[in-house]
Amino acid sequence: MNEHIFDFSVVWHWLDELMLSVMPEWLTLTIECVLVALGIITLYAIFAMIMIYLERKVCAFMQCRLGPDRVGPWGLIQVICDVLKMLTKEIVSLRKTDRLLHGLAPFLVITASMLTFSCLPWNKGAQILDFNVGVFFFLAAGSIGVVGILLAGWSANNKYSMIGAMRAGAQIISYELSIGMVMLTMICLAGTMSFSEICQQQADGGWFIFRGHILSVIAFVIYLIAGNAECNRGPFDLPESESELTAGYHTEYSGMDFGYYYLAEYMNLFICAGIASTIFLGGWAPFVIPGLDGFNEIMAMIPGCIWFLGKVFFVIMLLLWERWTFPRLRIDQILTLEWKYLVPMTMVLLVLMALCVSFGLTF
Repeated sequence: MNEHIFDFSVVWHWLDELMLSVMPEWLTLTIECVLVALGIITLYAIFAMIMIYLERKVCAFMQCRLGPDRVGPWGLIQVICDVLKMLTKEIVSLRKTDRLLHGLAPFLVITASMLTFSCLPWNKGAQILDFNVGVFFFLAAGSIGVVGILLAGWSANNKYSMIGAMRAGAQIISYELSIGMVMLTMICLAGTMSFSEICQQQADGGWFIFRGHILSVIAFVIYLIAGNAECNRGPFDLPESESELTAGYHTEYSGMDFGYYYLAEYMNLFICAGIASTIFLGGWAPFVIPGLDGFNEIMAMIPGCIWFLGKVFFVIMLLLWERWTFPRLRIDQILTLEWKYLVPMTMVLLVLMALCVSFGLTF
């Protein structure tokens, strides 16, 4: 079955050898780095606009509204107009802010988001950053965003921003434990921290959400809950609750500085869904049923990037469903849910998964 899955590393090696044959190594490396950077920025911008449009339409559907429907067919050009407006708006400089830290904070947030975005395995051989400790790198890079949020609140010299940043720091740092423990549970099943290896194992033997019994299903549900909290999305959107804190930690931002936070929020949702698709649903690996060789060969003919994006948007719909179904929680309820329920559950899951793997009780 795997021979039908196209390996994009063949293309990258061919391009690398072609450029090396006509130019020096340092120039080849420079051009490759520039092309990769342009690819990341382009994909990041495109999927951010898709996410914003999808959020508006799904929200409208769940609230019996139409959503954007004026600019372009079905409001498709509305997001492009919003992007142009954001790019041209003036960045207001406030007198009592710490200007250095206030200007640095959004770049930390967008940098962390782009680093984690680069870890996603789009297809076999089509992953920008692929380390043998990829999961560890993902968690470490994602933690940089918390620093940007705390700096934004502290440097603004604004009580609403400060309260929002304190809430965000407490919430994100807390829920990182659940996400980390859930990912450790699946690493225990996979035996590797490399995202490409995790996808390859699921292409060979089936998706982990099926191979890990009920433990993987519970871990998947916990990941959906903790992922929404990690992205500051409802019902965990206390850091920027409009009814209390105006806009939370980015109250004092304007223009593209605010746009960086806006982009990062939506793309973090995409990244959260991408990692869930990778470690639970096989990433680019097709759906296979052992024994049905004909069916499996047909599934393998579908390009891996189609499988990956289909799974990602399926998880995104689950996350949006979660957001627009439950009311906003109080900060004490959010922290109680994490420390009294999710953390103990994830610790038990990790131990049980280790026992299942040790005694060969997984599929």
